[in-house]
Amino acid sequence: MTGIHDWTLPYASRRSPVLGRQVVSTSQPLAAQAGLRMLLAGGNAVDAALAAAMALTVVEPSGCGIGSDAFAIVWDGQALHGLNASGRAPAGWTPDYFARLGGLPDKGWNAVTVPGAVSGWIALWRRFGRLPLAQLAQPAIDYARHGFPVSPTIATLWTLGAERLGTQPGFAECFLPDGRPPRAGELFRSEAHAGTLEDIVATEGESFYRGALAARMAAHARACGGAMTEDDLGAHQADWVGTLSQRFGDSVVHEIPPNGQGIAALMALGMLDELGVGGEPVDSADSLHLQIEAMKLALADVHHYNADIDHMALAPGRLLEREYLRERAALIDRQRAGAPVYGTPRRGGTVYLAAADAQGMMVSFIQSNYMGFGSGVVVPGTGISLQNRGHGFSTQAGHANQVGPGKRPSHTIIPAFAMHADGTPQMAFGVMGGPMQHQGHVQMALRVLRHGQNPQAAADAPRWRVTGGRGVALEPALDPAVAQALRARGHEVSVEAGHGVFAFGGAQLVLRQGGHYVAGSDPRKDGGAVAF
Repeated sequence: MTGIHDWTLPYASRRSPVLGRQVVSTSQPLAAQAGLRMLLAGGNAVDAALAAAMALTVVEPSGCGIGSDAFAIVWDGQALHGLNASGRAPAGWTPDYFARLGGLPDKGWNAVTVPGAVSGWIALWRRFGRLPLAQLAQPAIDYARHGFPVSPTIATLWTLGAERLGTQPGFAECFLPDGRPPRAGELFRSEAHAGTLEDIVATEGESFYRGALAARMAAHARACGGAMTEDDLGAHQADWVGTLSQRFGDSVVHEIPPNGQGIAALMALGMLDELGVGGEPVDSADSLHLQIEAMKLALADVHHYNADIDHMALAPGRLLEREYLRERAALIDRQRAGAPVYGTPRRGGTVYLAAADAQGMMVSFIQSNYMGFGSGVVVPGTGISLQNRGHGFSTQAGHANQVGPGKRPSHTIIPAFAMHADGTPQMAFGVMGGPMQHQGHVQMALRVLRHGQNPQAAADAPRWRVTGGRGVALEPALDPAVAQALRARGHEVSVEAGHGVFAFGGAQLVLRQGGHYVAGSDPRKDGGAVAF
């Protein structure tokens, strides 16, 4: 199934799919409008994505900041490009360094790898941008300087972040005006954030990695006991890495190669293809059981093998070989839940957005702090809040993802892109939300590409999430009879009421339909899709 044949909206939501020739879909409405302004000004989809991404560092700081990491997949009208703008470990991050610390912290400077998002913005703009960089940054600068009303979901996440990170260096100064997090509807301003964005624009990112901003970050790290240096920042670069892909019915799904974990989604989809999934109703226990089991097998492999691609014990493509995926799929019992371990191939807090323009360019873009507000560290006077991606490393000796100098950690944030089998573009999509992301990709691909659901219905639909062993969490909207049928097959089912975006992510999808696009935006978030 390669097109929408189901335009119904069978799930609880007040949203309808958005259709147009130029479209932006994000998790925050002001950011979506920032992207749309670029399209109205004659910019392309990359311009729109970058304006939205920069705006999101201001209006959704719980999910991303200037000190985040980023990845992107771009269809330029002729070819697909993959960008890895995730950062590497400081040179001082040896296994012994963390042994002395007692492990990998999830907050503070010793959780911060070199922030890569700024390098991603510049790389995308230099290669594909049409409008001046200053124009792309202006909405973000205006939101920071003049203020914006905080949206409800983000206000809740802000409060949770303050409870966990309020004592981290610089956090209160930046994010707790009047000594508390802003409430929904209150204006928030950050002049420091605006000034930093202006510095980044004026120097095309050089200040951030090899100039005044880099010096301020390194000095703050030293003052707080961190290992980050100016040399670590200066050595960073974003890399054009292409994509990995997997045939799924009449589509081909693409993900960024490791250190991203998108390969898990590709493995699960390959197994589901081998099992012929799609004949069962999409929300049935039969369908969910196969999806869950394939995901568990894929995650067992990813947790064992995935790492900085230069340090993996085998080439990622080995995990995608059809014979290997056929063997893994054969382990799935259609009537019983399993607790799989990794196989052996034969030798041989996040924001996501999608944008597309009338000329056919499509962008799948993601940037993230990792956990809400990341490390909690904010460099004083700059508005630079820093991710905590270092917590994604392992301390297990000999593991491919063991922490080490200059390595990229295994990364949860992953943009996705689907192509038709004939090589034409089909859909830019993603599901923000930590370990939910690859699992969400599988669910979105199955719903839209195999069952023909429209993107809004796919975003609205109740989700599942494997939690380890035979555990699986379900959203309350899922039919209780389906939950009971899964329990009868041996799944250890929990129903997570009230978690929404915290546990099941937030999806954005832009599907190409002939000469226009159909977009959906997750009701679990504050955002939306906009088009003209």
